[in-house]
Amino acid sequence: QVQLVESGGGLVQAGGSLRLSCAASGRTFSSYAMGWFRQAPGKEREFVARISWSGGSTYYTDFVKGRFTISRDNTKNTLYLQMNSLKPEDTAVYYCAAARGVSGSYSSMYNYWGQGTQVTVSS
Repeated sequence: QVQLVESGGGLVQAGGSLRLSCAASGRTFSSYAMGWFRQAPGKEREFVARISWSGGSTYYTDFVKGRFTISRDNTKNTLYLQMNSLKPEDTAVYYCAAARGVSGSYSSMYNYWGQGTQVTVSS
């Protein structure tokens, strides 16, 4: 089992940047594929990005390509999401998630979730 704790959210102006972190407990972090999701008020949770257990493979949803970068440091048991050129429509609670098996774009493929961190982008 792994426990996940997100941090790094906050209020930023449009065009600004934030880096989210997701700290994982346990010694098996490197065996999990990881993902970032987000949920805006009144909307369903949506996929943002994912990364393989080694960090060698990443995938992004279209609306963040070129602006967001997912990465991980297995020596620190930490997942990151660098967010640049933020837009008001990026406002949401951001969640990190861990998948024991093959990861993907569906939340059902992930086994463990953090509590979320709020990102608010003002116009």
